[in-house]
Amino acid sequence: MNGEARSNETVQSSALRFEHVSCSYGKNLVVRDVHLEIPRNQITALIGPSGCGKSTLLRSINRMNDLVPSFRMQGSIFFDGEDISARGADVIDIRRRVGMVFQKPNPFPKSIFENVAFGPRLLGQTAGLEDLVEESLHRAALWEEVKDKLGEPGLSLSGGQQQRLCIARAIAVRPEVILMDEPCSALDPRSTLQIEELMRVLAKDYTIVIVTHNMQQAARASDQTIFMTMGDDRAGYVVEYAATSKVFTAPEHQLTADYVSGRFG
Repeated sequence: MNGEARSNETVQSSALRFEHVSCSYGKNLVVRDVHLEIPRNQITALIGPSGCGKSTLLRSINRMNDLVPSFRMQGSIFFDGEDISARGADVIDIRRRVGMVFQKPNPFPKSIFENVAFGPRLLGQTAGLEDLVEESLHRAALWEEVKDKLGEPGLSLSGGQQQRLCIARAIAVRPEVILMDEPCSALDPRSTLQIEELMRVLAKDYTIVIVTHNMQQAARASDQTIFMTMGDDRAGYVVEYAATSKVFTAPEHQLTADYVSGRFG
């Protein structure tokens, strides 16, 4: 495969475009020649076996990989037409516009209120924080559960609540894209369903890209699915990218059919 998998659906409005993106750690090539577009205001799922480069590709969008000294990327990633992988790109602004929710809920050791207000404060906002925190918690479907205990530690919440608090924290700086790296892997089924329902609501206003090993979650929650696997050189590449319904019911490639049916991975 040459890695140039494209959606079979006409992309009306792309938020992100990858052009021949390859990623390495030192001499170890981990992602090879990815070329695709991610549509705006939809949920795109990245699926594939462990080690195929899904999280590396995801973290390249907000330049999180830059924090690893050995990381190198070739090719370009465009966000609203701007090459955000360029040497002179404003990384701080990119990370404001592209929020991140990690696999394990990671509230700061601060109050619920200060967790949500942290980002806006860091960006210099001082007025209207109360309204912004309330709005963000509402949007993360958490307000009714915490409105009477905003001064309590974020770490006092349940796992599912903590993850929604982290989503509220990401929303508070008003991003355009939200990246989620296996956001439900540490949660119980009820909390997982709450996060999936929340993602669907948020997709009306945000572009969401999620890495998941849960095939049922990808099938339930996403609009588009990218399937990656590893080649003989152990580098990950994109096998297929299409509407989720097509990937799970009528994939073009046998590798995709084998993976989504559980025959390997």
